[in-house]
Amino acid sequence: MKAVAVPRRPAVQLTELGFGASQGGNLYRARSDEEFAAAVDAAWDAGIRYFDTAPHYGIGLSERRLGAALRSRPRHEFVVSTKVGRVLVPSPDTAHLTDPEGFEVAADHRRVWDFSRDGVLRSLESSLARTGLDRIDVVYLHDPDEHWQQAAAEAVPALVELRDQGVIRAIGAGMNQSPMLARFVRETDIDLVMCAGRFTLLEQGALHDLLPAAAEHGVAVVIAGVYNSGLLARDRPSANATYNYQPAPVELLERATRIAQICQSYGTTLPEAALAYVRTHDAVTCTVVGMGSAAQVKETVRRAGVDVPAELWPALTSAGLIHCGQ
Repeated sequence: MKAVAVPRRPAVQLTELGFGASQGGNLYRARSDEEFAAAVDAAWDAGIRYFDTAPHYGIGLSERRLGAALRSRPRHEFVVSTKVGRVLVPSPDTAHLTDPEGFEVAADHRRVWDFSRDGVLRSLESSLARTGLDRIDVVYLHDPDEHWQQAAAEAVPALVELRDQGVIRAIGAGMNQSPMLARFVRETDIDLVMCAGRFTLLEQGALHDLLPAAAEHGVAVVIAGVYNSGLLARDRPSANATYNYQPAPVELLERATRIAQICQSYGTTLPEAALAYVRTHDAVTCTVVGMGSAAQVKETVRRAGVDVPAELWPALTSAGLIHCGQ
C-alpha cells in the first residue's frame, strides 16, 4: 500500500488507508482480544502501516490492545497516532457501571478534559505505558471544541517542544468540525489534522475552510468518518442507519438513498464512492476507517481498491447532491 509523506515533515509517512482502532475499545459492542488482534493482522497483511487510537476509546482498552497487536512488528515499519486532551482518572465508585460514552467497558475511570502542558505530558506518558511501545509517532489534540484557548496556548506549545526534541514526530488536532481545525492550521505550528465526518459524500463543509487552509499552509489532512458513523456504510442505507452516532434524520436517509441510486447507475456502491470521494482533493493525505475484525478490514481494503468512475462526481454535482472543488 502506498505511503504518503506528511508535507512539511516527510519523516512521517502515512499509508493512504489508515486503521482506526476505536472498535478495539469495544465501541458499541464487546470484542475479544483475539478478534481485534486478527483485525490488526489483516490490516498489516494488506499493507496498512498507519494505526490510530486514543485514550478515549474504551477508557484505554484500544491503546492496550493496539500496542499488544503491534509490539512484535518492526517498529520502523509502522506509524501510531494517539490523542491528548482527555486524561483518564480512576473512578472506583463507578467501576460497577458500564462506560456511558458508547464503549462496552467498565466505567472504572472517568475522562477529565485537560489541555494544559501537564495534562498533555501525563496523557502521553500514560498512552506510552498502555501501548507498551517505545514511542508515539503522531499526537493529536482530541476534540478541543470548547477549549481553544488552552489547547492553542498550552497544549500545542507542549507538543511542539516534544516534536523538536524528537520525542514525537508530528503533531495535530482531530475534531468532528472543520472551522476550528482550519484555525489550528492558520494560527499554530501543526503538521496535520484529522477531520471526522465533515468531508464526506453527505457533507462538504471542509471544502470551504479547512481544505483550502491546509493546502495553503502545507498541512496534511487525514479524513475520518467517511461513512458519517454508518449512514454511508451500506450499498443502500437502512431505515435504522446512524448519522453522527444518532439515528439518521429522514431527509438525510433520503439524500443518501438518492446518492446510492446514482452510484449504482455508474457501476459502483455507496461505500465505495464514499471512500473514493475524499481522495479527490489534493490536500487529503490519508483516510482512516474504523475496523474491528479481519472481515471488516478485508472489505474496507476491497472497497478502497475499487476504481470509481470519474464521471460519477459531475453526475452527483449536477443532481445537487455534492459539491466538488480543489
